[in-house]
Amino acid sequence: METVIIVIHLMLVVVLIGVVLVQKSEGGGLGIGGGGGGGFMSSRGTANLLTRTTAIVAGLFFVTSLLLSWLANYERTPASIINNTSAPLSQPATPVAPTGGGVLDSLKQQEQQTPSAPQPPRSQ
Repeated sequence: METVIIVIHLMLVVVLIGVVLVQKSEGGGLGIGGGGGGGFMSSRGTANLLTRTTAIVAGLFFVTSLLLSWLANYERTPASIINNTSAPLSQPATPVAPTGGGVLDSLKQQEQQTPSAPQPPRSQ
């Protein structure tokens, strides 16, 4: 069902692009379009037909967009981050026994316990 609607949607996209590109440019923003003379698309009736066709195809495009959005949401299962029990619970960190010095002393002890790589010289 969804594939059929996607195909229809893409066909509407192609038709809408084509109808918009065929229409006569009234503003002449890029200096193209307009032009006089008897051509294939020069009468007022054709312009009205193209305007109506654009409106109808745009409406159908809008409807298929909403339908595809609804189908995508309809097939989704609801999920809650509160009731999610599938994720493993993490272990709490083991507390460090106080050595009586404070944070700076514990950091110094950690530096002394871990093997250190060569360090740049420190200024004194």
